[in-house]
Amino acid sequence: MDCTKTLRLRIKDKHARVLAAMAREVNQVWNFCNETSHRAIRERREWLSGYDLQKLTNGFSKCDGVLIGSPTVQQVCEDYAKARKQFKKAKLRWRVSNPKSSKYSLGWIPFKARALQYKAGQIAFAGQKFSLWDSYGLMDYELRAGSFSQDSRGRWYLNVVVKVQAKASAGTASIGIDLGLKEAAVASTGERIEGRFYRRLECQLGIAQRAHKKQRVRAIHAKIANQRKDMLHKFSAAMVRDYGAIFVGDVASAKLVKTRMAKSTLDAGWSSLKTMLDYKCHQAGVVFEIVDEKYTTQTCSCCGSIPASSPKGRAGLRIREWVCSDCSAVHDRDVNAARNILAAGHRRLAAGIPAL
Repeated sequence: MDCTKTLRLRIKDKHARVLAAMAREVNQVWNFCNETSHRAIRERREWLSGYDLQKLTNGFSKCDGVLIGSPTVQQVCEDYAKARKQFKKAKLRWRVSNPKSSKYSLGWIPFKARALQYKAGQIAFAGQKFSLWDSYGLMDYELRAGSFSQDSRGRWYLNVVVKVQAKASAGTASIGIDLGLKEAAVASTGERIEGRFYRRLECQLGIAQRAHKKQRVRAIHAKIANQRKDMLHKFSAAMVRDYGAIFVGDVASAKLVKTRMAKSTLDAGWSSLKTMLDYKCHQAGVVFEIVDEKYTTQTCSCCGSIPASSPKGRAGLRIREWVCSDCSAVHDRDVNAARNILAAGHRRLAAGIPAL
């Protein structure tokens, strides 16, 4: 089965100045669309489409000194109209090009498929050639639309969509996954990953912040994000490779981020893990379901009852192991919850209810 995948490759630093200049021009187009669209809404109650904005920006790429081509200008107009519709706002935020500003917008240069070519180990774009670390072998792929993007450390990356041949998973068993704070994910088989990526480097981050070392702070934040992403990718890939059905509890971070557990909630990366499992399962033909996890921690996975000895309420968060007072089964708190999530997933499939 054919499917699409987004590859991310780092551009060599010697091209940063040219890309930054292109990003400033992209910001000019975005801000023009923002002002023109808002004025049309305010004065004439007219919502300009991406096509309308493209007509108004026609010829910008031919101005003296402008580096970006017309495909990029057109893509910026389309993306602006799409974002305005998505957020249901008459006016979006300005894109700030001054790197010394606290509201600086990280560089972003979108492009259409026809605007990018791979030649002799380099990317040809808008009359420029960019060298990169090609860890994927781009010559084997058909390049589609994408973007150049900048991270907080000033490094540039190529994000490009390609078509790949999906490999079906050889797994036939099913597994349940319980999401938590101290341990980001615990499987019904006992496998687990620790969600303490930020906590491990929190002390170093605090030292750098108090010393006002901005570059060091950015580097530590990037390291935390990379460690989290690497761990979640490895875990999700292993789950999809080894199992034919994966069930995850429907815990959401929206409410917990407003409590005193906000730091641990954001550190765990639940949304990223569910997103990775979702698209990887889709590509591999694996069943993926998000099921109701209500009472999964309190219910005994052996006898199915909710005994008096099970952990309950906020005080029960400290209880990591408990013994069922009805059947005397000994439970690890998170593994027991994952097993109940697995059982709930089986009941959902048996009832013939489609995926959410």
